[in-house]
Amino acid sequence: MADDRGKPVAFALTPGNVADISMAVPLLGAVAPPKRLIADKAYDAESLRRWLTKHRIKAVIPSTASRTVPYPLDRRAYKRRNVIERLFCRLKNWRRIATRYNRLARNYLVALALVAAATEWT
Repeated sequence: MADDRGKPVAFALTPGNVADISMAVPLLGAVAPPKRLIADKAYDAESLRRWLTKHRIKAVIPSTASRTVPYPLDRRAYKRRNVIERLFCRLKNWRRIATRYNRLARNYLVALALVAAATEWT
């Protein structure tokens, strides 16, 4: 999870066979409530949208093609998603993070936190 300037705010490590959306609510609950959540189509689920509405967080998530009635999308706000993508690109510039040399989850998370702290987020 990143803030509006592309700085990392929270990390959660999951197995490769677990969908990223399963960690959305726990991560959102661990940080100060944002005004909006910008995410890609993988996060278009009714359960997440209900949770966001309940907590007064605006969902800026494009609807999947399978939706018969798509949700409206704030395209101007959605353009800011590239900030989050750039965060992941900066993290993956560190070979240890991109290739996951550390097999133990705690060691990988420590390396991730170290890289996040050492990288300049402008």
